[in-house]
Amino acid sequence: MEQEKKPFIEMLPKVYGLYTGGFIAFIILMAVLEQMGLSAETIGILFIAFTVVVYAGIGWLSRTMQVEAYYVAGRQVPALFNGMATAADWMSGASFVAMAGGIYFGGHGYLAFLVGWTGGYVLVASLMAPYLRKFGCYTVPDFIGTRYGGNLARLFGVIVLVVASFTYVTAQINATGTIASRALQIPFEVGVWFGLFGILLCSMLGGMRAVTWTQVAQYIVLIIAYLIPVIWMSNKQDFGLIPQLVYGDAVQRVTELEQLHQVGVLKPTESFAGLKALTVPFVAAGGVMEAWKFVTLAFCMMAGTASLPHILMRYFTTPSVKSARRSVAWSLFFIFLLYFTAPALATFTKLQILDPNLASGIIGKAIAEVNALDWIQKWSTVGFLAISDSNGDGILQINEFFMRGDIVVLATPEIAGLPYVISGLVAAGGMAAAMSTADGLLLAIANALSHDLYYKIIDPTAETAKRLIVARVLLVVLGAAGAFVASLKLTSILGAVAWAFDFAMSGLFFPLILGVWWKRANRQGACAGMFMGFLSGTWYLYMVHWGGMEPWLGIDHLRFGIIGCSVNLVTMIVVSLATEEPDEATQKMVDDVRYPKGETVLSASH
Repeated sequence: MEQEKKPFIEMLPKVYGLYTGGFIAFIILMAVLEQMGLSAETIGILFIAFTVVVYAGIGWLSRTMQVEAYYVAGRQVPALFNGMATAADWMSGASFVAMAGGIYFGGHGYLAFLVGWTGGYVLVASLMAPYLRKFGCYTVPDFIGTRYGGNLARLFGVIVLVVASFTYVTAQINATGTIASRALQIPFEVGVWFGLFGILLCSMLGGMRAVTWTQVAQYIVLIIAYLIPVIWMSNKQDFGLIPQLVYGDAVQRVTELEQLHQVGVLKPTESFAGLKALTVPFVAAGGVMEAWKFVTLAFCMMAGTASLPHILMRYFTTPSVKSARRSVAWSLFFIFLLYFTAPALATFTKLQILDPNLASGIIGKAIAEVNALDWIQKWSTVGFLAISDSNGDGILQINEFFMRGDIVVLATPEIAGLPYVISGLVAAGGMAAAMSTADGLLLAIANALSHDLYYKIIDPTAETAKRLIVARVLLVVLGAAGAFVASLKLTSILGAVAWAFDFAMSGLFFPLILGVWWKRANRQGACAGMFMGFLSGTWYLYMVHWGGMEPWLGIDHLRFGIIGCSVNLVTMIVVSLATEEPDEATQKMVDDVRYPKGETVLSASH
């Protein structure tokens, strides 16, 4: 397969065109079988099985024992397809499964996630991606270690990468567990291990090459799965076929219904672990503090985006610096398709639940009638939904309906009364989103540990086969650890993702930025900045979330990266200026990195 690399690259449009057609044909087949009486449970199983088998097949066909193919996909990925792979890598379980749920429960304030994540790509495009590609490294710690020199800087880079990426990957395995538990009717604690099995099938044998081609396939599935239900609901409710542009009327109707049902006034008197009732209006009265929280959360997501190793690694796979730039543009386009749709999805779902004029509306109806609904029973069975008649009047009030935000997208087709084939499609899309990100994250961790820790520090003489065996063993071990942590349900999917971004920006944001744009930044400054930034951010998270400390200036546990990266910046500048400047060769290297043209700084065989 290594010898046929170029012909395969040239065939990519045809290959993925046929794949897309085949997937659409499968959807049609499932719709026909549903009309013929095939059960919903069987349809859900077939959707999950079909897609996972396809991903596993791609992983098997992309297996390799070449170092460059395993770590950076041979640096042969065209910009368009790298953009799709990056979008799939980026649009995780948080984007697909939890984002709309966050907007549903948290209102327009949660749009800060969308603003930050999208804006972060502007930072990646302008400050990071082309220059890291010009450097020619395999991993983010590889850049840190080579730019600043010495194993200590590399080690700090590895530590931050592992903590941030591991936190992120637990959220993705959580998402796969959520989907599998509903689609396959199995306990969540079993679902996470099923998800892990699928993830490892995609990534273990082929590394970055396998993950790249799998992620392209996963993006096609997830974007189809996300758009169809929203367009269907919008058209069904006479809002048109382009919901992203016309859902303003739906927002107005939701605002009226929230006032009718006293959202924000009626507070829950009971609690269910992991579940919550709707208490925040979609358009809440704002103030200075609310605006500050929006801005700070958006900034954390932006800086975190530009610091996450599994995203930056994607731009190491392009053939050239120019291709890396184009790849970022394509990434933004493909990501925009989903992010532009998420607020509309949250709005239409809320409308389906709140509007008494719709057959799907449940608030204000008899609890006995609501409990008899099929989707209520099935999501309650797996512990993701609960109803409690707190006031004993037999009528469902807004403060008596509890659910996990993570199921808003997954349950929407059932809530809206769409054919179950759409539910199966959404489950497959959510699984694709979570698996694609988990693949990239686990690979980022395993590659950093095998390349930067094992090969660069522990055993520089290790042969290729041994390095790749170490990487694959680490994939399995880290994946199992992630599945175990996910099964404990320590936080929500969106919460875990926010923490990952904050960890990354606390330790890596300024060492990466200044490593490219400030020649005076040296090893001592980078090491001190990473250590103090990561330590201070972690301390602040612990004190605010578990230690009972009041947040400073509204900077809560979702925003602790502001503390970490601020300490990192100050420490790095002070220590760099107080110690000797980097040698002439290092400064020349930094100058070379900032010029897109020319040879890569590192050799391909480093």
